[in-house]
Amino acid sequence: MGEKNRRVVVTGMGMVTPIGLTVKENWRSILECRSGIGVLTKFDITNLPVKIAGEVKNFNPENYIDKKEIKKMDPFIQFTMAATKEAMQDSHLMIDESNSERIGVIIGSGQGGITTIEQNTLKAHNGSINRISPFLIPSALINLASGQVAIKYKIHGPSYGIVSACSTGVHAIADGYYTIMRGDADAMIVGGSEATLVRVAMSGFAKARALSLRNNEPEKASRPFDLNRDGFVSSEGAGVLILEDLDLAKNRGVNIYAEVIGFGMSTDAFHVTAPDPQGLGPKLCMKNALKNSGIQPEDVDYINAHGTSTPLNDVTETKAVKEVFGNCAYKLPISSTKSMTGHLLGAAGAIEAIYCIKAIEHQILPPTINYETPDPECDLDYVPNEPRQAKIEITLSNSFGFGGTNASVVLKRFRG
Repeated sequence: MGEKNRRVVVTGMGMVTPIGLTVKENWRSILECRSGIGVLTKFDITNLPVKIAGEVKNFNPENYIDKKEIKKMDPFIQFTMAATKEAMQDSHLMIDESNSERIGVIIGSGQGGITTIEQNTLKAHNGSINRISPFLIPSALINLASGQVAIKYKIHGPSYGIVSACSTGVHAIADGYYTIMRGDADAMIVGGSEATLVRVAMSGFAKARALSLRNNEPEKASRPFDLNRDGFVSSEGAGVLILEDLDLAKNRGVNIYAEVIGFGMSTDAFHVTAPDPQGLGPKLCMKNALKNSGIQPEDVDYINAHGTSTPLNDVTETKAVKEVFGNCAYKLPISSTKSMTGHLLGAAGAIEAIYCIKAIEHQILPPTINYETPDPECDLDYVPNEPRQAKIEITLSNSFGFGGTNASVVLKRFRG
């Protein structure tokens, strides 16, 4: 994947999820094992078989965006702007004419402005053409998350969107990393955002039999690796990271959270929604991540699993971990924070990378909650039901998406 000429570090983080509107709130919820899943309130769910989701609570876009600009942005862009604002403040990255050409933005999404698309499609089919928003297209386009960030912060470096289903967030981090590494930018704002809690998207996932039907116990519906798991829980939110060339970060004298040391990518080439039952894609992805990072299986201290809580994913990911890590697999802590957040789809990879960084920072393993009945086919250490102190130097985070697209990111404690 090219010669590594520059070291890339994380200097800022921001997030909006069902368990918090900031990184601090999110990490507190993780340590308290708090679920963000509840009854879906955004539209009438009477005729929908799935009645639960991970909604962002108490989000007011006016806290992050000029009031006159809000109507130009789909919720997935609004979440992006909120997470970016926190990440920029966290990193103390100042952008002006002296550096704007050396900074870029790569924010991705799985489905982009589907809220805006649904609303305006109904108007179009009801004959209400005159009521269609003039901001329909720029609200719906996935690259406009990056575009709006670039406009707000006057950024003139690379700017585009990534679309790779649930692997989107990690792919965005990877592209930002390589952009810095090859010298095309000195800092990159990267991440993912999703706002798919609308009737058409929820109905589509339900028809695909992908979602949990544990409607009577929303907080227990996302239960990765548990024998009684029955599907994932769809959620919304965003995660954004500030990546920088190490020399720039040092010269600025800012806090460095972690170093990005490598990635793995692969494709199942098996099915549009189901994973390869032998876990061949995830296996290749994790092998590539170790090779690309220059580390051995025994060097990894924690895996944040893709861990969707679907019957197929959790078994195949477990198989893949066993094949890649061999004898180390049974001693390696693995957890799925989706047990608390639900599945944020295109935002998941960025959000889970942040949880890995917080784990490194605080030397605490995030738990997998709702782990009640062990599955004989899922027999590894999933850090069940409560956080755990541990020595954490290197983490690996997995994201696997529809279409068989796989991505893993390796993050390391910064040692200078």
